Amino acid sequence: MEITAKAGQIQQEEAALIVVNLFQGVKTPGGATGAIDKALGGLITDLIASGDLTGKLNELAVLYTRGAIPAQRVMVVGLGKEEEFDLDKVRDVAGTVARKVRQLGVRSYSTIVHGGGKAGLSVKMASQAIAEGTILALYRFLEHKSTSDEGETEIEQLTFVEFDAGKLPQVEAGARVGQVIAESVWLTRDLVNHPPSVATPTMLAQTARQLAEEHGLRCQILDEEQMAELGMGALLGVAQGSQEPARFIILEHNADRKDLDTIVLAGKGLTFDSGGISLKQSKGMEQWKIDMAGGAVVLATLRTAGILNLPLHVVGLVPATENLPSGKAYKPSDVLRSLSGQTIEIISTDAEGRLILADALAYAQRYEPQAVVDLATLTGACVVALGHMASGLMGTDAELVTRLKRASQTTAELAWELPLLKDYYQQIKSEVADVKNSGGRPGGVVTAGAFLSKFAQGYPWAHLDIAGTTWIERDKLYPRRSYLPTPGATGVGVRLLVQFLRDWAQA
Repeated sequence: MEITAKAGQIQQEEAALIVVNLFQGVKTPGGATGAIDKALGGLITDLIASGDLTGKLNELAVLYTRGAIPAQRVMVVGLGKEEEFDLDKVRDVAGTVARKVRQLGVRSYSTIVHGGGKAGLSVKMASQAIAEGTILALYRFLEHKSTSDEGETEIEQLTFVEFDAGKLPQVEAGARVGQVIAESVWLTRDLVNHPPSVATPTMLAQTARQLAEEHGLRCQILDEEQMAELGMGALLGVAQGSQEPARFIILEHNADRKDLDTIVLAGKGLTFDSGGISLKQSKGMEQWKIDMAGGAVVLATLRTAGILNLPLHVVGLVPATENLPSGKAYKPSDVLRSLSGQTIEIISTDAEGRLILADALAYAQRYEPQAVVDLATLTGACVVALGHMASGLMGTDAELVTRLKRASQTTAELAWELPLLKDYYQQIKSEVADVKNSGGRPGGVVTAGAFLSKFAQGYPWAHLDIAGTTWIERDKLYPRRSYLPTPGATGVGVRLLVQFLRDWAQA
């Protein structure tokens, strides 16, 4: 999609469709909506008076102008109650508009900046949110369908029309950032939605190389022999049951900039998780292609950092493998030696994500980072604790956790802090090794974080468990936003991490 911006009055815009808005409870529209209403002889006012248009959040009215103004159609979108208006509602209404425009078969349309100047939102922030909401709402994964049953045209162009020419640079800058971020979320959704026969460790490595070539990143891929030389016994232990070769992906933005803060992002790249010898139930096992979502988020975040040229040294680490049962597979009661030198007793081979991340977190030490954040579809216990509304968050550094919480609130990719208390470490004590990989069902989400923290030494560290927020199914309760798919991969984590990095760079 091409996104442009221009200075002008929306009622003078020659377009197939223009978009204005209305807050709930407004009886006499003002601003751009008022100008359109006047040009249409009070038609919008009549709709309000009759009760057919109330301004409720995501309410839509499509009006045909019959030549009264240059545009063929006017769409009025409800913004909800002004006192409840925020940045995420801008994304939501933008997505609602985009989906309706596509249903109408319109290929290009123009819009005012919803909410610019309201609720403390700058025009730049609102423009970014509109671009994000629009592009995210239009996502569809059709690559493996021989025919599309959608029957809808694709939108080719969105134009922002800003009355104040002095604000046009802000609109353009915000829209560009929003488009880049949303397209990176698309990349994550694609990778997660692919079947595991396509999204293999090798394919993730190829994706990383392609991103490096296109966006000026440095890429290094370690094969199993190189991992063995380094001593990545935890990652290789998980990988040994599969015929798909494991890969350790290193992607860097500003790799040679020693003057910049270094932030390491580590993402679980388990391209299919059967549970290994501790086999999962067959019902629902197909969903576990999503277990590489953390790795996909890291790749997409590095893409964004490169395009936006963030003034940080950002390192992405993705340990990528499958977890399958075979005659070569690792077993409960095995002991693995990790890159850090710590030994791990295997209680469950279905607690494999923390094993491959253990080696990634130990590898991160060599960069002497100012912060390390890992994210993973790590535990079903996180879904039990938080459902699908928020990701789990814990860490060893209060300031880092606070930064992530702030970014989660800005992006509405909510994260809820969980207590990483010392007593939880008792559950992962081993009689035969330095630590065991499962502390049992009680507090499972926290004991998994406690396990990871043992390998995140020498730097501030935080962990995001995105198990409950990565995938949406039709029959379960999720946040209802127009820009989220139903069903499918959400791409959760990309917008949060990019906001976290941008905030860090600005600070």
